[in-house]
Amino acid sequence: MFSRFEWMVALRYLRARRQEGFISVIAWFSLLGIALGVATLIIVMSVMNGFRQELLTRILGLNGHLSVYGQTNAMANFDDLAKEIRTIKGVVSVTPMIEGQVMLTSRGVAQGGVVRAFRPEDLAKRNIISSNIKRGSLANFKGKNNIVMGERLAEKLGVRIGDMVTLISPKGTVTAFGSVPRLKAYKLVGTFNIGMFEYDSSFVFMPLEAAQIYFRLPDAVTNLEVFGNNPETAPALGNDILLKLAGKARVHDWQRANASFFNAIQVERNVMFLILTLIILVAAFNIISSMIMLVKDKGRDIAILRTMGATRGMIMRVFFLAGASVGIIGTLAGFILGLSFTTNIESIRQWIQGLTGTDLFAAEIYFLSQLPAVVDPGEVGTVVLMGLTLSFLATLYPSWRAARLDPAEALRYE
Repeated sequence: MFSRFEWMVALRYLRARRQEGFISVIAWFSLLGIALGVATLIIVMSVMNGFRQELLTRILGLNGHLSVYGQTNAMANFDDLAKEIRTIKGVVSVTPMIEGQVMLTSRGVAQGGVVRAFRPEDLAKRNIISSNIKRGSLANFKGKNNIVMGERLAEKLGVRIGDMVTLISPKGTVTAFGSVPRLKAYKLVGTFNIGMFEYDSSFVFMPLEAAQIYFRLPDAVTNLEVFGNNPETAPALGNDILLKLAGKARVHDWQRANASFFNAIQVERNVMFLILTLIILVAAFNIISSMIMLVKDKGRDIAILRTMGATRGMIMRVFFLAGASVGIIGTLAGFILGLSFTTNIESIRQWIQGLTGTDLFAAEIYFLSQLPAVVDPGEVGTVVLMGLTLSFLATLYPSWRAARLDPAEALRYE
């Protein structure tokens, strides 16, 4: 498609000489702009993908795909309902649980928290908890006086394994002298750290039997957690459960419960993609300007080539190769830089953090303890293709203008 002569002339025009050094500098700046645009787009999209995947993994690791509630606050016949739900196609597991808000106090320090109560064998099946126990053990998660809490919550309270923590329920006991808050001390037998600040700083796990006594729900639970085959089909599975239970329960899916998280991430991904695409577009305009200047500077050379027998198509291909080479090299450089940065992003963050002495990724703000990055080959391919396409399109007009140059007009004043 392109002859050796055309490649030679095109690459010769890109090399800087004293006369056209300024034009070559603009071309190299265009290359740098495209490289940075492509690299930044790959990095940002990978980080946003990582955020979504990490949040999804942690949220669905602690919360079921669906939550089934009774018509009242207490679900008394939960074992019978669980058996009915397990017969539905697509249901993997059904776990009874109690959930309630409490205040935790120890040594004069108070923190709000969320109590979640499971049977010990059900909590052991939650890999995100059982595989992230930092201190203590789930082997002691039994009886009526033991609890497990997030590591950050334990740090805030200043408690260690074996210390007693007092739980205060807002639903107090009614006496002749008024409402008295419900207080009970529990022994801390384990702490976990799943890497998500919201859960590590507020969640407390309690054996189901102990929670039924504390929350005064004898032989009852607050809801059932349901896991299905696929989180994305949770709404359809919820409809099947509603039909099966025939008005005996209410169903909430994880997408509705966490819609604000994932909608915000999706909006940010779209906006960042648009903004960073403009960087590549600006670099493409730089290619146009540098190539037009090159055509003007090389007018005499074009005229001589035409008088020596070069066709308009040959001239157009020469300048197309010159401009496209800038775009191709820039896109490939951005691709390599983006993947390298994404692969080592956590190490780079820690190095910059150590160098500057500032916290670049506060868990309190970003919910996660580490900077995640997941490379999507499809998205990377789209970014590379977009960079190449914009580069090629930017080269067409200057190439066409060079091919249209009249040799007689160009040589008239030589």
